[in-house]
Amino acid sequence: MAGLRAALRQRRYRKEFRISPPPGDDVLREQVEQLLDQIAEPKAGPKQDLDEKALADAATNLWRAQRRLTRDGEKPTTKDRQTGRYLATCREMLASSGVVIQEHDGDAFNPGRSIEVLTYEEDPSLPGEVVRETVRPTIYLNDRRIQVGQVIVAGPPAK
Repeated sequence: MAGLRAALRQRRYRKEFRISPPPGDDVLREQVEQLLDQIAEPKAGPKQDLDEKALADAATNLWRAQRRLTRDGEKPTTKDRQTGRYLATCREMLASSGVVIQEHDGDAFNPGRSIEVLTYEEDPSLPGEVVRETVRPTIYLNDRRIQVGQVIVAGPPAK
């Protein structure tokens, strides 16, 4: 065991500065060198791909839970506020990892936007087309879209 520790200590230095191991069992020395090489340079195994659909579904459900807690006209309870803080922390952690959840409520709409329109509603009080409601948010992972948002658009009646 002492020989193994000595060999490991020598791995800290460049090869030209290492002290050669004492003479001993050549088979054991080869095994130790192989183990040290495996530890020092791990083999590039298959890369773990992130399941983007599952990540987008989880982010969407987080977004839905946050919206449900902040319904208009309802006074939140203490438990709702606490849960909202936990959900906000989860969203911040996702954002720090590169996952951005974008909702489109109130955004101006033009046909060139890359969001899926579920329905159009007429509203004569509006001067132009506006996203009335986000049904499903757009999700980005490291500035790359992994989920297209779904919205309901409202606008003035067609002439």
